[in-house]
Amino acid sequence: MSGRKLNRTSAHRKALFMNLANALIKHEQITTTLPKAKDLRPYVEKLVTLGKRGDLHARRQALSILKDKDVVAKLFAAIAERYKERNGGYIRVLKAGFRYGDNAPLAIIEFVDRDVSAKGQDSGPVQGGDDDFEPEAKKVAAG
Repeated sequence: MSGRKLNRTSAHRKALFMNLANALIKHEQITTTLPKAKDLRPYVEKLVTLGKRGDLHARRQALSILKDKDVVAKLFAAIAERYKERNGGYIRVLKAGFRYGDNAPLAIIEFVDRDVSAKGQDSGPVQGGDDDFEPEAKKVAAG
């Protein structure tokens, strides 16, 4: 991989960009540090170009990079369809101030014509939960 080293090994950088690309395609907007965002832009734009090609070989190439079938399906269906008339420039990087703690420059990276409803969708376990859930210790003590 060419570009910045970001103080990581090549395998770590590859995994980092795979995870950032998965998150960006899934949520269509993420916040990260400015150097990571600047290096992620061409990485994801090449994936969108693969999605626009749409053939089986392009799908397998994208799957070898992203390793998530749901994200690849979204890339080839929704995102490729949205940008079929656009020649590049699918990603926007906006500066977002500095991070508290280490003063690292932050950036918001997003798709240009993004789907606003995709942000935060299916982003992990939901806090709170079931009211009828009882831990085992309470069941044993009560019974």
